[in-house]
Formats: sequence, C-alpha cells, structure tokens
Amino acid sequence: MQRNPKNILVTGGAGFIGSAFIRYLLSSEADFQGTCINFDALTYAGNLDNLRSVESDPRYVFVHGNIQDTTLLEKLYQEYQIDTVIHFAAESHVDRSIVGPEAFIETNVMGTFHLLETIRKHPSIHFHHVSTDEVYGSLGEKGLFTEESPYQPNSPYSASKAASDHLVRAYHHTYHLSACISNCSNNYGPFHFPEKLIPVMILNCLERKSLPIYGSGIHVRDWLHVEDHAKALYILIKQGKSGETYNIGGESERRNIDLVNEIIQIISEIENVTLEELQQLITHVKDRKGHDLRYAIDCSKMKREFNWTPQKQFSEGLKETILWYIHNQDWVRNVQSGAYREWVDLNYSCR
Repeated sequence: MQRNPKNILVTGGAGFIGSAFIRYLLSSEADFQGTCINFDALTYAGNLDNLRSVESDPRYVFVHGNIQDTTLLEKLYQEYQIDTVIHFAAESHVDRSIVGPEAFIETNVMGTFHLLETIRKHPSIHFHHVSTDEVYGSLGEKGLFTEESPYQPNSPYSASKAASDHLVRAYHHTYHLSACISNCSNNYGPFHFPEKLIPVMILNCLERKSLPIYGSGIHVRDWLHVEDHAKALYILIKQGKSGETYNIGGESERRNIDLVNEIIQIISEIENVTLEELQQLITHVKDRKGHDLRYAIDCSKMKREFNWTPQKQFSEGLKETILWYIHNQDWVRNVQSGAYREWVDLNYSCR
C-alpha cells in the first residue's frame, strides 16, 4: 500500500498533537509537497500560537470551522481537492469528561459521525482516525494492549473515543470508506496544553506550587513523544492498510509518582535547587473516579510493517520538554492568562 497525499485536511490541527503533526508535515524531514489545510474550531485547547513557525509556509492554510459544519466541509473538499483527512479534533481531558460528559459525546461521537457522512460521498478520500489506548480499558501489572485487545472504556472520554472508533470501522465495512485507525499512548512534548499531567507538574514545580498526585501515584502510563507520534502518523497516511488498526506506543512506562520525581530531579539540576525542597511540593489528593490502573501498548505491528520505532528516549525527551517550557514563558503566560484567546474572540466571535 502506497499513497501520495497531495492535499491533506487536518481536523483539530491547532491542538497539541495536531499541531505537532502539521509542523512535522511541513518540515524538511518530511517529503510532503502538497497543501495542508488546518480545520479547527479553536475551542479552549486550540492555539494558533502552536503553529507560528509554519503559518507563513505557502503549503499551509488555516480554516476556522466545526467538523459538524457539513456545508463548509463539502466546500473545502472541492476547493482544495482533498485526498486525505486526518482526524485529531476531539475533547480529550478525562477530568473534564467526568464533570461534563455531554461535550465529549457531541464532539467525539457526533462530530466524527458528521465528518464520516461527508467523506463517504467522496470515495477518493482516505481517512485516518487518531484515537487513544484508553479505549482498551485498564491493564493489571502485566500485559500489553494489542490491536486485538477488547474495548473496555471506563471514562466518558474513553467511551466517546471508542464509539468514534466503532463508527470509523463500520463506515469502512459498510460503505467501503478507505480508512485507518491508530490508537496511541500518552503523548508529551512541547506545546502541551497545561492541564495534563506532565505540563502541570513542570510548571507547578518551576513556580514552586503544589504537585497534586491522584491517590498514591501508582497508576502507570506509557509515554510517547509527540514528534515520534507525528512521524508514525505520516507513515500511516501514506502506507497504512485500509480497514486496519495500528497501535502507536512509546515503550516508556512510568508510575505517576516516579514520573513526578523524575521531573523534580531534572528541575533540581537545572535550577540548582535541592531535591528535598521540590519533593515537599508533592501532595497526594483524592483519586479520580474510575481511574484506570495501567496502560501499555504493544507497537510491534508498527515495527514489523513499517520499521517504525519511537526514537526519543523518555529521559532525554522529558528534559527537552522541561527546557522548552522554561525557554517559552511567553507561550505559557499567554495560555495561563487566556491572552491566546483574545485574537480568536476578536476574529471569530461573530462567525
């Protein structure tokens, strides 16, 4: 299987993973010579500052819109002769899904449904759906998620992503839509919106604020650098077999408490602060409802079929990520203050 995508529509391209994919797509490392259309509703986690480095690239186009706006989608398919859609747009924060699940059903399920409905009218378009390992539920102390693992989602977020996965699979089978699904482990890296574990811990540690850890901190996650993920996704939109699912993992499992201590260790060395001073910031808080114990991905299919492996060693990638947040305080302040929303509100509030 070999595709040569020319005009790629990226939904949710202003988010953390979507923007990393776009930056990689337009980098000198990739061989992409077509047009990349970033289609994003710019909800709270969408930040066009993530794409300042490529916004003047003639191959890049930004279009503000919602994936449920089928009229606008049809217009874009025709105007840009779209041959590939890669779907990142989603609500993705588990804590938010517990407090307000409706938005997750609306975006992740209904949004994906409307997107699929438009694509099935264009049989020449290949569709890649970006999903999560959380659809598989929770592992015990041993074992790995494979592409054949049963779905057992345990949060409103993971249930909404599982539903969207099933829709993609059904549209491939019923309507012969050219489509692939990828399920990734936890991503980390630059431009990560500061509500997720790693950026929260980095920024709080730098500001000497409390480091809140759910329960005893024994929950385990597999960490994948966002740039490794972006590279894997570009491989899949070119070579992924229609109808197949591919697991993309970082092969870097960490207990949350060990991860936080690793962040503390790096920051103590960078800022010449004692470990004891930073460790005193750790606070154990009431565990999250339905908190899955462990995620870990078997990515041997990606290795076997595409010779892909995660290149970034976690300790190296984590230190680079910490240094990025230290050296990009303007980005951090704009997000924390909400200033990054002012341009969006000014330009799109009436649309």
